[in-house]
Amino acid sequence: MPSLRFPKSARLSRAGEFARLRREGTSFHGKLIVLSVLKAEPEHASRVGIITSRRVGGAVQRNLVRRRLREIIRALRPQMDRGWHIVMVARHAAAAAEFARLSAEIHALARRAALLLPA
Repeated sequence: MPSLRFPKSARLSRAGEFARLRREGTSFHGKLIVLSVLKAEPEHASRVGIITSRRVGGAVQRNLVRRRLREIIRALRPQMDRGWHIVMVARHAAAAAEFARLSAEIHALARRAALLLPA
């Protein structure tokens, strides 16, 4: 069984990585999240970055949204294809959304972006 951890090595952290994804990637828009993807090295695990700007809310709301998004991605990682760089940008409505609604939207966007392995 694959590990359900979400280590720092699986996260995008450098500004250059975010800029390249914004420049060259493809975006999929939802009501709560904007998902941007870029195919990277297929032999490496997919890496994820999360952006929560001040538009989402105060620090408490932004941190809550980040924790929720990390948990959703942590659980989704075993089903994801390898070799992708992914950035999730939270919209203002994400702060008020329930966990289940956030999770459903991320799953739908991941299917649209073809990030999930065939079942």
